[in-house]
Amino acid sequence: MSLSSTGARIGDHRHVLDEWIAAAKTELGIDLDVDTRVLLDLARDAAHGVARPAAPLTTFLVGYAAAHAGGGPDAVREAAAKAAALAQRWADEQPGRPDGPAAHAPTVTDPGPVTNAEHAVDAADAADAAR
Repeated sequence: MSLSSTGARIGDHRHVLDEWIAAAKTELGIDLDVDTRVLLDLARDAAHGVARPAAPLTTFLVGYAAAHAGGGPDAVREAAAKAAALAQRWADEQPGRPDGPAAHAPTVTDPGPVTNAEHAVDAADAADAAR
């Protein structure tokens, strides 16, 4: 299997993912049944509930936690479940969500358009603060 032939079939995601996981496991020297659905669901929850970059970082941390707990599919599922629950709690507590704590917070009145002079003052203040 070559990487270029796998990339050429990117439209067939399931097949490509299976081939990618097999190649990555071989390259990394690990033998583990990977439940890609669990990890992809976790990545989605982290990306949508926290921030997009949280997806790969969270899946890495789940893998690390699973290895620390002795490894294996059960350890991965347990760590993924904990991280998914955290991502949901995180999302629920963020301002601006219809069901989060900011749903009942008072709204701020829009001060109107900001002038170029105000942008210049804000930029100068930010530059001074950074020094």
